[in-house]
Amino acid sequence: MCFFFGNPRLNMTSPRMKRLIHMQHYQLMLRRLAIAMILGIAAATVVWLFHQSMLKLEWLFLGSRGGSLVAAAAELPLWRRLLTPALGGLVAGSILWLFQKYQHQRPAAPTDYMEAFDAGDGRLDISASLVKSLASLIVVSSGSAIGREGAMILLAALFASVFARLFTPPKEWKLWVACGAAAGMASAYHAPLAGSLFIAEILFGSLILASLGPVVIAAVSALLMSNLLNGGQETLYQVQILVAPWPVQYLLMALLGVIAGFAAPLFLSLMQYSSHFFQQLRLPPPLQLALGGLIVGGLSIIFPEVWGNGYSVVQSLLSAPPGALLIGAILLCKLIAILASSGSGAPGGVFTPTLFIGAALGAFVGQLFALWPGMGEHIALLMALTGMATLLAATTHAPVMSALMVFEMTGEYTLLPGLLLACVMATTLSRWLRTGSVYGK
Repeated sequence: MCFFFGNPRLNMTSPRMKRLIHMQHYQLMLRRLAIAMILGIAAATVVWLFHQSMLKLEWLFLGSRGGSLVAAAAELPLWRRLLTPALGGLVAGSILWLFQKYQHQRPAAPTDYMEAFDAGDGRLDISASLVKSLASLIVVSSGSAIGREGAMILLAALFASVFARLFTPPKEWKLWVACGAAAGMASAYHAPLAGSLFIAEILFGSLILASLGPVVIAAVSALLMSNLLNGGQETLYQVQILVAPWPVQYLLMALLGVIAGFAAPLFLSLMQYSSHFFQQLRLPPPLQLALGGLIVGGLSIIFPEVWGNGYSVVQSLLSAPPGALLIGAILLCKLIAILASSGSGAPGGVFTPTLFIGAALGAFVGQLFALWPGMGEHIALLMALTGMATLLAATTHAPVMSALMVFEMTGEYTLLPGLLLACVMATTLSRWLRTGSVYGK
C-alpha cells in the first residue's frame, strides 16, 4: 500500500505544509509592504526637510522668503545678480574639493542611486552622498540652473539604503533603494504613478514585476506624507483644465513629439560637450563651479528667469505664455545656463530643467501655431504640456512615465492619450538618433 500510494503520514501533512508556505508568503508580503510604507514616509520627510533648508538658505543669501529664485533675482542689484551664483558655486565646489582631498580612501560605494542599483548591491556611500547633497543645496539656493530634485531623490534613496543595510537581508537591498528613489520622486513631483514607472522603465530588466508592489506603496505613502507636511493636496503646477484635444490638435501633438525626438539628442550632446569643455579648462572644482555660476549670473542680468530649476517660469508659461520671440530668447538663455551649471559639475538633477526646456519649446511652437486660424485659444498651453512630456520622454527613453508625470503634475487627464502617442514617437526617434539616454542606458 505504501509502495503504490506513498507514505500516508506525508499525505496527511501535505495540506499543513501548504498552509505554512502560504503563511510565510503572506508574512513576507506584509513585511515588504510595511517597509515600503516606512520608506515612503521617510522619503517625504527628507524631501520636505531639504526644501525647508533651501528656503532658509534663500533667505540667508538673498533676503527672500517667497520661495521663488526668479523673483528674488529680479529684486537684486545687478552686481549681486551676477556674483551670487558664482559665490554659491565657489562654496559648493570648495566643499566637494576639500572632501575629496582629505578623504583617506575612495568611496566604498557610489553616490548615484542608479549606479548603486545597476552595478552595485544597493549600498550608497553615506558621507560622500551627504556632502554631495550639501553642495547641491548650496548651488540650488544661490541660483544655479540645476534641479533641486536630484539631491532630494538621492537623500531618499540614501535613507532607504541605510535602512536596508540595518534591517533587511542583502538580497533585498536593491529593491529598497528603488523604493526610496521612487518615493523621493513621488514626493518631489507629486506624482506617485510616474515615480513608480520611472523605476520600472529606467531600470527595466533589473526590477521584476513582482517587486513593483512595494515601489508603488512607497511612492503613494510618500505623496500622502507630503500632503500632510505641506498642509494640503494639490498638483505641482496649477493650470487651466483643458477639454479633449481636437483631431488637428492630436496631429500637432504628434508633430511636437517628432520635434522633441530631434531636439533631445541635440540637448544631450550639448550637455556632453559642455562637460568636456569645462574639463579641458583643468580648473580646480571650486573655480570650475564658480565659473559656471558666473555664466548663469551674467545671463541673469538679461533674464532673471535663468536662475533656479525653472519651476516658477514653467508655471508662468502654463498660466500666461508670452509672445514667441520672448519665449525663444528665454529658452536660449536658460539652455546656456543649464549647460553651464551641469557642465561645470554643479551637483543636482537635470530632470526639472528638462521639463523647463520642453515647456518653453512647446510654448514657442504653440505660439507660432496660434497665428493660424482655428487652432484654439489654448494651443500654447496644450503645446507647452506636450513639450514637457515629449522632451522628458526623449531624454529618458521612458515614454509612459513621462506622459503620466505631466498628467499627475497638472491634472490634465484628457490629454493622456495624445501625450502617450507623442511621447512614444519622441522616444522612438530619439533612440534611433542616439542610443543612450540621459542616464546612459
